[in-house]
Amino acid sequence: MKFSFSLLAFVFAIHCSAQKQVPLPSSPVKEYMSPEKLWLLGRVSGIGITTDSREVVYRVSQPEMENNRFQRLLYATDIQTGTTRPIQDLSGLVSDKHLSPDGRYKLSARPANIEHIQGKDRHTDLSMSKVQIYDELDYRHWDTWHDGSFNHLFFGPVGKPDTTYRDIMANEPFHCPQKPFGGEEDYCWSPDGKTIIYASKKLKGTPYVQSTNTDLYSYDISTGKTTNLTEKNKGYDTHPVYSVQGDLAYLSMKTDGYEADKNDIVVLSQGVHLNLTAAWDGTVNTFLWDGSGKKIYFTAPVDGTIQLFEVTFTGTTGGSPKITQLTNGDWDITALIGLAGNTLVVTRTDLNHAAEVYSYMINTATWKQLSRVNDELYKNTALCKTEKRSVPTTDGKKMLAWIVYPPDFDPAKKYPTLLYCQGGPQSALTQFYSFRWNLALMASQGYIVIAPNRRGMPGHGVEWNRQISGDWGGQNMQDYLAEIAKEPYVDKTRLGAVGASYGGYSVFYLAGIHNQRFKTFIAHDGIFNTQSMYGTTEEMFFVNFDLGGPYWLEKNKQSYTAFNPASLVSKWDRPILIIQGGKDYRVPEGQAQEAFTAAQVRGIKSRFMYLPDENHWVVQPQNSLVWQREFFRWLKETL
Repeated sequence: MKFSFSLLAFVFAIHCSAQKQVPLPSSPVKEYMSPEKLWLLGRVSGIGITTDSREVVYRVSQPEMENNRFQRLLYATDIQTGTTRPIQDLSGLVSDKHLSPDGRYKLSARPANIEHIQGKDRHTDLSMSKVQIYDELDYRHWDTWHDGSFNHLFFGPVGKPDTTYRDIMANEPFHCPQKPFGGEEDYCWSPDGKTIIYASKKLKGTPYVQSTNTDLYSYDISTGKTTNLTEKNKGYDTHPVYSVQGDLAYLSMKTDGYEADKNDIVVLSQGVHLNLTAAWDGTVNTFLWDGSGKKIYFTAPVDGTIQLFEVTFTGTTGGSPKITQLTNGDWDITALIGLAGNTLVVTRTDLNHAAEVYSYMINTATWKQLSRVNDELYKNTALCKTEKRSVPTTDGKKMLAWIVYPPDFDPAKKYPTLLYCQGGPQSALTQFYSFRWNLALMASQGYIVIAPNRRGMPGHGVEWNRQISGDWGGQNMQDYLAEIAKEPYVDKTRLGAVGASYGGYSVFYLAGIHNQRFKTFIAHDGIFNTQSMYGTTEEMFFVNFDLGGPYWLEKNKQSYTAFNPASLVSKWDRPILIIQGGKDYRVPEGQAQEAFTAAQVRGIKSRFMYLPDENHWVVQPQNSLVWQREFFRWLKETL
């Protein structure tokens, strides 16, 4: 395959959160961000608005490196004055969505043991056996093996022990909340307290891992009858939320098996499903109703950021919905915490700052920072300059790119440069703040970081987002392989490529086609061999859609030959660091083992960093700090 090399662009995405104040001595000389300083930051996550609409409640997870854990603290901040107070618990402060509106019943989410998986359950005379027996796929998911239990919802009278509650899923072998990341957003009470709405993918075993057909179900608490509300739609239907007027909004994707399909806001009103965002060329992250039930506020990626939008809802007989972008700036709105009158309360990040709580006055379009968990640390930290560019691609389109410069950047000097390859492959690359792939931290070690919004990224229209499926080694690799930069301050003899997941795939693939452009590579949990990936990953719908299906079908030959990094190993010629989590079942550890073996047998300088108790992410404080130190040690050695 022939690749052309011209000018390049770059961008990135993934976010994280912010945290508890850490007093630091003031210094006239600001320090650069370091891995150790990064792990002093508190991580902020919103909980909700108090019932009197006066305060926002949020959690701060503060790393305790010496104990390898997080301390979790609760705070409430007055939305008008900004006054903050610590709190001990949430009782009476924030509405409990588990309680029915009339206060009579309560929901409880817990595992229900339904299937016999253990050998000792089937063979009771062999109680010491450690055997697991499976007749279908879905034997493991994300980072856990299936043990025969399913997440279920139960309900019962307030004041009674939840062990006496009724299982609304009637011992069905299906999940709610959804695995692996589902939570309270998967269910809600109806305004009259007579029904429970919940999301579930009611498929089992092999069909379950091949499909994304999640539906919304209505459970009548008096009759015990369950009704499928979204039976006609074959993709994801999730996040049910009622308005004050009793209309049910939810998120919906059309295509079964396509996890990155356009996500629309649909409202079920008077028995009619109305798609409010069908004509809009974008995809929704999350949403909430306004206080009147006539508008919905939502967040969505756009132009390398995540911004706030509103869409009108005029009912079944009203006019067409109107969508308006409310905010614009170099930041990401990472969560919608709640609405207090005309004030939206959110969390917000940018490339230099972890998440903090902000209010946004809708009528005046003004911002106010409400939490200041990490202000003291940032006050003594030199920040990085970030720059957005629009760059022509090899096929004549425009690609947005972020460039992150070291603090005190001097254009008269030459800098080693890192190409950041985003995962997904359909994850947005925005103003995210990560505690692992932290672009400002990388730049603070003396590197220019280039992060391209290559094909496959949301925020640039549905067509741009979808193009990458089935074309993993195609146009987006040409986007990456364009000439990294013409600026004289980029040292073209010291270029590195780094990334995780599909970004790790990108690194493995680039290592075989870069024609000596890069000096070093780092791949974390990357797909190395598409054929063995198909046989060992747990969510089959992903490889069925993005790779086209099984490797034994002739129509999919390109995905398993030309677009397979393993087929390009003979062209590897540069050092590579390979990182892998032992509990990663999305991209299993064999991918990294195959890649490391290939590099070693080829005689290429290589290193294997194995994290046996981490999944597709790295979440434990001490593991994370080792990860950062080894990441930069490798770059110092090889770049």
